[in-house]
Amino acid sequence: MVTKNYEPSGKKVLMIMALRKLGYIFLLLLCQYVCAQTDSITQLKEVVISDTQLKDFSKSQQVWQLNDSIINRSPSSLGALLNYNTVIYFKENGLGMVSSPSFRGTNAQQTAVIWNGININSQLNGQTDFNIINTRDFDEVSVRAGGGSVIYGSSAIGGSIHLNNELRFKDTFDNTLFLSYGSYNTQGLNYKLNVANKKFSSSFAVSRNSSDNDYEYPSGIINENGQYYNTSLNASFGYKLNEKNILRLYSYFYDGDRHFSRTVSAPSLSKYKDYNTRNLLEWMGIYGKFTSKLKAAYLTENYKYYARYTNDNYTFGEVKTYIGRYDLAYQVTDNIKLNTLLNYTVNKGKGSDIDNKNREIASGSLLLQHSVTPKLQYEAGVRKEITNAYESPLLFSLGGSYQVASFYTVKLNASRNFRIPTYNDLYWQGSGNPNLNPETSYQGELGNEFRVKNIKLTVTGYYIRMHDMLRWVPGSDNIWRPENVDKAKTYGIESVLNWDKKLGNHHFTIDATYAYTVSQRDGSTNQLIYVPFHKATAAVGYSYKGLGFYYRHLYNGKVYYTSDNVSQVDAYNVSTIGAEYQFKFLGGLTVGAQVRNLWAEEYENVRARPLPGRNYTMYLNFKF
Repeated sequence: MVTKNYEPSGKKVLMIMALRKLGYIFLLLLCQYVCAQTDSITQLKEVVISDTQLKDFSKSQQVWQLNDSIINRSPSSLGALLNYNTVIYFKENGLGMVSSPSFRGTNAQQTAVIWNGININSQLNGQTDFNIINTRDFDEVSVRAGGGSVIYGSSAIGGSIHLNNELRFKDTFDNTLFLSYGSYNTQGLNYKLNVANKKFSSSFAVSRNSSDNDYEYPSGIINENGQYYNTSLNASFGYKLNEKNILRLYSYFYDGDRHFSRTVSAPSLSKYKDYNTRNLLEWMGIYGKFTSKLKAAYLTENYKYYARYTNDNYTFGEVKTYIGRYDLAYQVTDNIKLNTLLNYTVNKGKGSDIDNKNREIASGSLLLQHSVTPKLQYEAGVRKEITNAYESPLLFSLGGSYQVASFYTVKLNASRNFRIPTYNDLYWQGSGNPNLNPETSYQGELGNEFRVKNIKLTVTGYYIRMHDMLRWVPGSDNIWRPENVDKAKTYGIESVLNWDKKLGNHHFTIDATYAYTVSQRDGSTNQLIYVPFHKATAAVGYSYKGLGFYYRHLYNGKVYYTSDNVSQVDAYNVSTIGAEYQFKFLGGLTVGAQVRNLWAEEYENVRARPLPGRNYTMYLNFKF
């Protein structure tokens, strides 16, 4: 198979140049306009976040926010948190190893992770490893189900995970120290500091996690070479220039060293080191009915892979990403809001296995939200990208919600979404295919939301039709190359139940999720590999004054690991029980203990990679 480098047409070059010029003109005109607005002063809100589209343009889709108590009672990794508390299925290559999501039957590259409004999926492999994100570094963790590419770009097909940091402009000085210790010499530390007044706000967090990870397999083998550690730093700063303008800076640094553990049948000596940074500078201004946000971001990702950690030979890859974004919202009336997003991204990648390449992506989105009546509202959006690396489709989203009765709201959404080819797909030396198209999907969903007193139940049915799915397939020369060869459909039902009741000093909670998923390639009735038909979670909590008890349960249905659906990983049930007590000391001191895998279930999530039996954790959460 002969491949050739993709060169943008003359028409596309002109379009890119025109978009740049229009962006410059637009910014100039906007500056002239906002500087002239002196007759109206709008007070900035006490609490601000960067990802405002999550709240303003998600009325027709389901969004779930995980509260602090759930986060503090869960392991530090984002994968563990979401696996036990959401409908998302995770494929995990052993405890602490690579964790990949399947949201609504899609794969890890079709689930976007959004950090303060910026898509942070890897440019190298197109996905995020959910075991290298420490949830306690963030103030808010939310899950948005369904397509979101119109707002968040590539990968937001099955859904998106949002990690936000809040800046509060009120007199604040507080510290939080979280410490944990558990089986296999597993240690965790997180320290947070918040300092703010009415003019300045800052937040700082540092996390450190490590484990020998040497648990025993059911066969008696020890999980050798599974040790890991990681350190992360997260800082946010905000400064009010005046009552209409604010500057914000978000920075995140991650350093990790992880050995890849053995399987049941084969030992391992491999190791993986990664170092990632994210920096986002934002200038926000509120001028009458206009809200302006000018953003500049710089992201890096670096990895080194050692086939044998006993020597110094390794392969590597790195990408530097530069992002310029302009976000202009206009409150047309009290009930109508328009939002324009202009984005320009440059990726510069290199590595031992990929060609040194730069790619540029320019995009524009237009969003509309209209509250027709207090009960009826709708939202719409379009997005178009122009790039020198692939042909980009026109994306759209249209949805609405209607409160049929005081206890029942119906939501409807349809969208077209996409996932761009990765650096590995396009530029892998000797195998990359620079002529790939993005994966695209058409999808629709119908959501039903019921609220009766202290009970909230959502039931959502969805259908996703995917085109141009990327697969690495062998050519006539027996060399594997990526091609757009597949079509697939995914459909199912997901439901979330929440119940919260207080009776004097007694507090009861029940949370449960269930997902039924069918995911099949065209022309086949076989389920795609590592997509369970059924997944369910449940959590029960009770507290009295400072004393609390909780029980969590996860059921994961069987999954197939061969495309003919002959070989499978069996279904399993795993439970955690815990207790904690809060002492009234300074801001509060909580001491807790957990028993994980309470019933000592022998189970695998991935074939030949057993997960731990019964194990124990103690933790301390000190606020001062």
